[in-house]
Amino acid sequence: MKLNRDIQYPSSTHQDQWEKLKQFTDARIALGRAGCSIPTRALLEFQLSHAQAKDAVYQDMNVSYLSEQLTQKQLQSLHVQSNAPNKEIYLKRPDLGRQLSNPSKEALIKKYAENPQQYDVCIVVGDGLSARAIEANAIPLITALSEQIQQEKWSLAPIAIATGSRVALGDEVAEIFKAPMLVMLIGERPGLSSPDSMGIYYTWNAYSGCLDAKRNCISNVRSAGLSIPVAVQRLIALMKKSKQLGYSGVNLKDEHQLSNIDFEETQKLLF
Repeated sequence: MKLNRDIQYPSSTHQDQWEKLKQFTDARIALGRAGCSIPTRALLEFQLSHAQAKDAVYQDMNVSYLSEQLTQKQLQSLHVQSNAPNKEIYLKRPDLGRQLSNPSKEALIKKYAENPQQYDVCIVVGDGLSARAIEANAIPLITALSEQIQQEKWSLAPIAIATGSRVALGDEVAEIFKAPMLVMLIGERPGLSSPDSMGIYYTWNAYSGCLDAKRNCISNVRSAGLSIPVAVQRLIALMKKSKQLGYSGVNLKDEHQLSNIDFEETQKLLF
């Protein structure tokens, strides 16, 4: 019997020539290789990121924490829920996440009836597909945004903290508060390097059943993505233009030129 010589692969890890580019991106590039496979470290980091993405989807939003933080900022808030009673149904029935539950709808109507006034802005904070993103980014963004809202002399409705929510859930809230400007903050679908990414959806004159074409989106708000100062600057520019023109969505273009912003927050890569 003739024996074939076994192929021996070098034991050392082969470094990729694009290694120096990794400092500029969260993307999985220049992983190198060990023999014919990726290095063990890269494999373990991939598995960790996958686990973090799943955890972000199934993690429950800490409503008490958000409410306490908003109270400290002297901002009113209340908790509302969608018609999706748990995560399993929420993931299988997107339509239920777009609808306020009857008790929540009644609570909002009662809240408005107690203090009826003309609100300009309604902010809704929804867990979406990543409660982690909301807990990490919502409070700093609302703090910066509320300062700009005060400067514009706009009135702010009580902030709704929504669980089991999809983007369209905010339409009902803004409709009940009769606020023409709706800002919906929601946890975005986690990527394998971005379990903490928050999206901002802005809608002028939102109403139940309005189309997504009426919305403007600012996405990837997080420490390793779009910074909060830049996101707020873009959002305020959209709100001003929308108020002037009387519409939002596909017809409202983001033509605002960003100024240089100095801020203390340092960007961090996740791996």
